[in-house]
Amino acid sequence: MPRPNGEYRKYLYRKKTTKNVLLSPEGNLIVNCPVPQRALQYALYKNSEEFLSLRYTAATCDPDDFPISGYDLRPSIYGRQTEIFVVLTMYNETDDLFCRSMIAVMKNISYLCNRQNSKFWDKEGWKKIVVCIVSDGRTKIHPRVLTTLGIMGIYQDGIMKNAVNGKEVTAHIFEYTTQIAVDKDMKIRTHNQGYVPMQVIFCLKEKNAKKINSHRWFFNAFSPILNPNICILIDVGTKPKPSSFYYLWKAFKANENLAGACGEICVEKGPGYRNLLNPLVASQNFEYKMSNILDKSLESVFGFISVLPGAFSAYRYVALLDESPGCGPLSSYFKGELLNDTNIFEANNYLAEDRILCFELVSKKHEKWTLRYVKEAKAVTDVPTGISEFISQRRRWLNGSFFASLHSILNWHKIYSTDHSLVRKFLFTLQFVYNVVNLIFQWFGLSNFYLTFSFLSTQINEFDNPPFGQNGNFIFGLMREIYICAIVMIFICSLGNRPQASKSFFLLAMIMFSLVMVLMVFMTGYGVFIQIPSSDDEWRTVGYFIFNVPSFKDTVVSISFTMGVYIFSSILYRDPWHLITSFVQYMLLLPSYINILPIYAFCNINDVSWGTKGDNNPKPDLGVVVVHSKVDGLLEAEIECLTERRDIEAYYDSLLRDIRTKPVKIKPKVDLQTKKEDYYKTVRTRVLLSWMFCNCLMIITLTSGFIEDYLIQKKILLEKQQLRLPYLTFLFWTIAILAIIRFVGCVLYLTSSFLQL
Repeated sequence: MPRPNGEYRKYLYRKKTTKNVLLSPEGNLIVNCPVPQRALQYALYKNSEEFLSLRYTAATCDPDDFPISGYDLRPSIYGRQTEIFVVLTMYNETDDLFCRSMIAVMKNISYLCNRQNSKFWDKEGWKKIVVCIVSDGRTKIHPRVLTTLGIMGIYQDGIMKNAVNGKEVTAHIFEYTTQIAVDKDMKIRTHNQGYVPMQVIFCLKEKNAKKINSHRWFFNAFSPILNPNICILIDVGTKPKPSSFYYLWKAFKANENLAGACGEICVEKGPGYRNLLNPLVASQNFEYKMSNILDKSLESVFGFISVLPGAFSAYRYVALLDESPGCGPLSSYFKGELLNDTNIFEANNYLAEDRILCFELVSKKHEKWTLRYVKEAKAVTDVPTGISEFISQRRRWLNGSFFASLHSILNWHKIYSTDHSLVRKFLFTLQFVYNVVNLIFQWFGLSNFYLTFSFLSTQINEFDNPPFGQNGNFIFGLMREIYICAIVMIFICSLGNRPQASKSFFLLAMIMFSLVMVLMVFMTGYGVFIQIPSSDDEWRTVGYFIFNVPSFKDTVVSISFTMGVYIFSSILYRDPWHLITSFVQYMLLLPSYINILPIYAFCNINDVSWGTKGDNNPKPDLGVVVVHSKVDGLLEAEIECLTERRDIEAYYDSLLRDIRTKPVKIKPKVDLQTKKEDYYKTVRTRVLLSWMFCNCLMIITLTSGFIEDYLIQKKILLEKQQLRLPYLTFLFWTIAILAIIRFVGCVLYLTSSFLQL
C-alpha cells in the first residue's frame, strides 16, 4: 500500500545522502541539482544544462549587495542580452491564482516568439526574456504553489539551508528554463500546445518583508546583473492577455523617451459575466472602465500618468536608475520600505509608492522621460467581492493617493529642472492645475454630496406640484435623518473597528446610501420632467428655455454633458458594454464611494500597514551548511540532498499526485491588530478634524438661515434660497467641464494612437 504523499516525502528525505560541493571564490553556495526525467519527457529541448539541472543559490546578503557579492545568474553566464525582465510578486496566494498568471506569461512569451516578419523576435526570442518570481516569506508561500513549481522543474525541496558558513540565508534562489506549463485546472501543457521555453528565476525570501522588498530584490539584486531593457511588473493573480507584452514593448520601441507604460486593468467578469451579479464587482467594473477610458487617456496626452498600477505595468530600466547614489527614482521608491524611520505623511505617501515612482521619473533632473497608457495591453484581475476586503483595499489606495498627490503638487517645481520641451512643460502645468482642482473636489466631496441632496430636496418641494404632495417635508426629512445616521454610524465604526468585524454595519450604511441615491435620481428626473414644455408655444421657444431658465439649464444641460461624455467616449473606444451591465450598480453605490470610503480612510490614516504581518523570526528548520577548507585553499561544503535517480523520480511522482488532489479549503486566521504609535493617532485626529471642519463649515454656510438673513440685510442677496442656485450651478458645471476635459483627452489619445499606426 503506497504511503500518503507527506509521509512518503519524509521517507525520501531520510534517504538523502551527504554530498561535498565547492563554494565559489567569494564563499557562496551554488548547487546544480538534476531535474527528474519525468519532467524532461515533456521537453522539446534536452541538450543543455539549463534544461537538465536546477541551479540553487543560497543568498546570504542584502539585495543591494547581491551584484557585488560575487553572485551571478544563468542568462548572464550564457552571455544573453535580456530585452524583457518580468517579475511576479506573491505572498500567500493560492495555486490557482499563481497558475493563472504563470500560464498567461508563458502565452505572452509564445506570442512574441511566433511573431511573423519581425526583425527582433523569432523562435529563439525566449532567450531574450527572463521571468522572476519573488515570494514574500518562506513560511508564507502556499504549499501547492511549491508543488506546482516543483512540477515545472523550478523548485526542489530539501536543498535549502538556513545558514552558510555562519551567515544567515536571506533568500533561496532557484534557476531553471522550464518547458512545462500548468494551467488553472492543474493540467500540464507543453510545446505540443504551442508553449516555448521560459527562463525562470524563483526567489523565495526567507523572511516576510513585504512587496516593496520583493521589488528591491528584482531591481537592485537581479536587474543590475541582467541589465534588461524593459521591466514588467505583475502581481500574482493578474492575467495579461496573450499580446499584452508585445504592445507594451512596442510602445517603448516607438518612443525612446518613454520611461513607463501601463495597460488596461480589466475586472474578471467570470463565465457568462456572472461575477457582475455582485453589485460591488459591477460597480468596480464601471469605475475601472471609465478610469481607463477618460483618466488614463487624458494623463497619457499630458505625458504624466499619476499611477502605473503595480498589478501590471512596465518601465524602461535605464530610466529607473539613480542619477547619483541615493538620489533618483529607485531610491525614492524604496524609501517606503523603512516606514518606521519616516513621519506619518511620508509613510502614507509610500502606501502608493508607485505614484511616487511615476512622479520621480517624469521630474528626473536633466531628463525628458514621459509615461503612456497603452490601451491594447490588457490584463484581467480579480477585484474584492466582499465589503470588508473592498474597504480595506480602498483605505490604502485613498490614503496613499491623497498624500502622494500632495507630494507631487508640493514638488511640482521639479518639472522645470528637466529637459522637457516648453510645450511639454506647459502641458504639465495645465495638468498641475487640473490635479489641484480634483484634489479640492476630493477634499470637499463629503459636503458637496450632502449639499446636492439637501438643495435638490428643498428645490423639488417648492414646485407647484411636488411629487409627494403634503408628505414631501416628512419624506425628505426622514431621508435626511437616514443620511445623517449613516454618516455618524460610519464614523463610529471606522474609528473603532476593522471592516471585517463591522461588516453588517457597513452593509447597512451602503443600503441606506443607496436609498438616498435612488431618491436623488428621482428628484433630478422629476425636476426635469416638470419643466418640460407642455404647449406648442413653449416648444417654439425651447432653445431660449434650455439656455436661459437657470433651474433647467443648470440641471439638464450639465448632467447631459456628463452622461454624454460617458456614453460617447465608451462608444469611441468600442467598449460600451459596461454602460449596460454596470452603470446602475455604480450609481447605487456612488454615495458609498463618496462617503464610506474616504471616511474610513481618513479615520485610519494612522494605519500605514499593507495588511501583511512582518516575519522577522524565520524558522531554523532547514539546517546549516558545514564548511571546511581544502588543501588548495578552496572552501568545500557538506550538503544533504537526493542523489539516487529513482529517489528523484519518486519525489516528482509525489508532486504529480499532490497536484491532482483537490485542496481542502481552510478558513483564514485573523491576525490581531498591531498597536499604533500615539503620534500617528494624534496626526490622524488632526487631519480628520480638519477635513470634517471644512466640510461642516461649507454645509453650515450654504444651508443656515441666519447667514441668508444677514446677506439679505446687507443687500447681497435679494431673497431667501438665492444661495442654492449659484452653488448648484457651480457644482454641476464644474463636474461637466471636468468631464469634457477628460473627453477631449480621450479623443486626443485615440487620435495620437491612430496617427502612430
